[in-house]
Amino acid sequence: MFRDRKIRENRGFTLIEIMVVLVILGILAGLIVPRIMGRPDEARRMKAKIQIQSLETALQLYKLDTGNYPATEQGLQALVEPPAAGELARSWREGGYLEKGQVPKDPWGYDYVYLSPGTHGDFDLLSYGADGTAGGDGKNQDINNWDLE
Repeated sequence: MFRDRKIRENRGFTLIEIMVVLVILGILAGLIVPRIMGRPDEARRMKAKIQIQSLETALQLYKLDTGNYPATEQGLQALVEPPAAGELARSWREGGYLEKGQVPKDPWGYDYVYLSPGTHGDFDLLSYGADGTAGGDGKNQDINNWDLE
């Protein structure tokens, strides 16, 4: 009696249950993948916006620890290693401020542009888009931290 009850409690998933889950995943993939695959430029622009917001957060943490933002000549590299030029960081966080220990490139493979002090705030952070040059429309349009919501 005890053994029969234990077997019923540990029986796992049936083939039908697994097939239902696979069909649902297939339907979801069929709806989502074409939307993403059909718009690679839009996906890259969204990734750049997310990376800029992440870099902004890291810069704010840097300022909390050190009292100021890295200077333009120190650049975003100051987020991954203690600055060697300009005003030295007083209490730079061991391990840096970026999770992977390196400054990411924008989705098109270019470096993000960082200016401090910026013309639109304490610092300006931007990607020049697909063409890697200032200005442009569509996929070549610049993505700026001061334009993000």
